[in-house]
Amino acid sequence: MTGRERLFLFDTTLRDGQQTPGIDFSVEDKIAIAGMLDAFGLDYVEGGYPGANPTDTAFFTKKRTARAKFVAFGMTKRVGVSASNDPGLAALVQASSDAICFVAKSWDYHVRVALGCTNDENLDAIKASVEAAMAAGKEALVDCEHFFDGFKANPDYALACAKTAFEAGARWIVLCDTNGGTLPSEVRAIVGKVIEGGVPGDHLGIHAHDDTGQAVANSLAAVEAGARQIQGTLNGIGERCGNANLISLIPTLMLKPAFTERFELGITHEALSGISRLSHAFDELLNRAPDEQAPYVGSSAFATKAGIHASALLKEPETYEHVPPETVGNRRRVMVSDQGGKANFIAELKRRGVHVARDDSRLDTLIALVKDREAQGYAYEGADASFELLARQMLGHVPNFFAVTSFRCMVERRFDSVGQLKTVSEAVVKVMVDGEEKMSVAEGNGPVNALDIALRKDLGKFQDEIEDLELVDYKVRILNGGTEAVTRVLIESQDGQGSRWRTVGVSDNVIDASFQALMDSITFKLMKNRELAGLVAAE
Repeated sequence: MTGRERLFLFDTTLRDGQQTPGIDFSVEDKIAIAGMLDAFGLDYVEGGYPGANPTDTAFFTKKRTARAKFVAFGMTKRVGVSASNDPGLAALVQASSDAICFVAKSWDYHVRVALGCTNDENLDAIKASVEAAMAAGKEALVDCEHFFDGFKANPDYALACAKTAFEAGARWIVLCDTNGGTLPSEVRAIVGKVIEGGVPGDHLGIHAHDDTGQAVANSLAAVEAGARQIQGTLNGIGERCGNANLISLIPTLMLKPAFTERFELGITHEALSGISRLSHAFDELLNRAPDEQAPYVGSSAFATKAGIHASALLKEPETYEHVPPETVGNRRRVMVSDQGGKANFIAELKRRGVHVARDDSRLDTLIALVKDREAQGYAYEGADASFELLARQMLGHVPNFFAVTSFRCMVERRFDSVGQLKTVSEAVVKVMVDGEEKMSVAEGNGPVNALDIALRKDLGKFQDEIEDLELVDYKVRILNGGTEAVTRVLIESQDGQGSRWRTVGVSDNVIDASFQALMDSITFKLMKNRELAGLVAAE
């Protein structure tokens, strides 16, 4: 026995997270995400609202988790209808779930305006719904909607809703900050009053929204006050400003002494080391770029740019890191830029397997070149692959895989065979591989896409190596205005092994800048293939 109290984690990504603008999970998406959450070690996975839409109804035809409790969400029974005759409650009871989470009004204002019933009728609906779930062999949870606002308006009635759910047998009574406007000090005080009022902390949960940017803080405040379940979502998605971010909460609960000394979770430290991968895999499923400045898991979470910081990190990482990055599957990143000194460059080169002495004249040349290029508009701190290529080229470590002799790009607007007006982009690229010139032509959705396809269409003996290469993000920034504007293009690429890298190009022509970044991307991929195979020197 550890002597620590158990905290339970409840994920509502598939239900509350689906309220996020622009997100619409398919059944296949939900199955994949439920599997990710289950494998990670979450205690509860809320799958949606069976009966409310075809997707959720289909999703609940079978249990979708092996370890976690699979939860169906829905309303308490309607006033004026018995539990046995309520079709919504019937759909919840019949769903293939381990538990049912009922959303119940706990603010008398909402009972009057939204439900149009008396306060006592609402309490009766809560009690009957919990009893119906338990009679069906399901664990019952009750989300007390707008609880904190309701408590501030009428504490006696809000507490009566929570106590009714508890006394009816609900395993968890979850206090919801539905509007997201409650402050941590208020959460802490109100949770304490609920416990004093007769609902024990080991039956209390917290469901916080992030409308003031404090959902994580409010969740931690509730735990400190006595709540023992936390609800949240992956990467904090959710309606409006989102929900409490489990990706930020879990490492805090598992790595910060204020919580580790008192509590334990059902997640192993081995699983925690994969939380960055979980966060990024979820973003990939949503087809969006990961937040670089996300706590714990962002690519900048353990990055430093100032030279004096980098020097200290090399001596003692704890000087600028609140937790070791590897505990959350992240890595230390010392960025190279015009603000960095030798320590930054040496640390970044060493991490990439390039060892250079501090007094090596080539290092001074590299630093001067990077600073000169950044003055021109390059940004190597955001283009790690282009930096590594530049460094290795200066140190003589990059094979000459191919050379582009020319490229041409054309954009034409014309009528197609059925008379529809359309814009077509076509690119022609000529490359030299082993002394043989190859020409490729391709059409694409815009000139850059056409160039990308044409460039990767035929690289001779290297073609098989780039079949799994794809461009996943493309950013353009105009660095100065006017007719002589300089354009910076950042491209993010990935391959079938899950590796991601970023390259940069700068020019007064956006197509030329894009092509620079595309060439760097392919060259980096070919170089890394040989580095993994131990063939760099041989080339």
